[in-house]
Amino acid sequence: MPEYSLRVEAVRYAPDHQDILRGISLAVSPGECVGILGPNGAGKSTLLRIIAGVLPASRGTVWLAGRRLQQWTVRERAQRLAFVPQHTRMTFPFRVREVVLMGRTPFLQRWHTEGQEDLQIVDEAMTLTDIMHLAERDVTTLSGGEMQRVALARALAQQPAFLLLDEPTANLDLRHQVEILDVITRLAHSGVTILAAFHDLNLAAAYCSTLLLLSDGEVYADGPPATVLTAPTLRAVFDVEVSLGTNPVTGVPYILPLSPKSRQATS
Repeated sequence: MPEYSLRVEAVRYAPDHQDILRGISLAVSPGECVGILGPNGAGKSTLLRIIAGVLPASRGTVWLAGRRLQQWTVRERAQRLAFVPQHTRMTFPFRVREVVLMGRTPFLQRWHTEGQEDLQIVDEAMTLTDIMHLAERDVTTLSGGEMQRVALARALAQQPAFLLLDEPTANLDLRHQVEILDVITRLAHSGVTILAAFHDLNLAAAYCSTLLLLSDGEVYADGPPATVLTAPTLRAVFDVEVSLGTNPVTGVPYILPLSPKSRQATS
């Protein structure tokens, strides 16, 4: 297994004997950006939480850099893997810079404070996520989109080899969607392994080299966007008719859902 690779083997999650994940397997190479797709309840967030070590798998194994996830201490894992959930809520009035600095905690010796290098890493993360102007703001006063960028900056401050993102564009306006996805793309090009759950199929197709489509807790399809995003597959998984085109800039599929009226007009 190559260094800094991620592998999921037959992972099942069945709390109270209810199958949420039914034997998911995948292997991700260093620098690969994988988009996880599927309807609500398909298991996208659950899969990310299991890979991050937030939830225990009922069965199966997650391998991180050639070792079982459980073989890493919490500190070791946090030095290599960062997870940004879909919603980040903070009830204490920390300043934004203080929250981003928390990303450096796994690298600090006990009772030691951040050094100049840590502060520089934090500044870079805040610049990349366009939150430098929020540095002294109380996080409890932020909008959902601003808090999402703060959470991502904290993850970037960990300088992870593995970055897990649950709906990274949630609550973001169009400009910040593009900027954050460009950051994610640059991280992948630098060798960071990225898994991100998306509801927006077009964004996933444009920014991810590989897609994993879940349906009812199982892998329905996986591969390049052009292989996964086909009209029959989307009809089967999402129960919707679509018109498929090609993005003239990226060359990947572009999806337009069709309403019943639209289908009648084109039939």
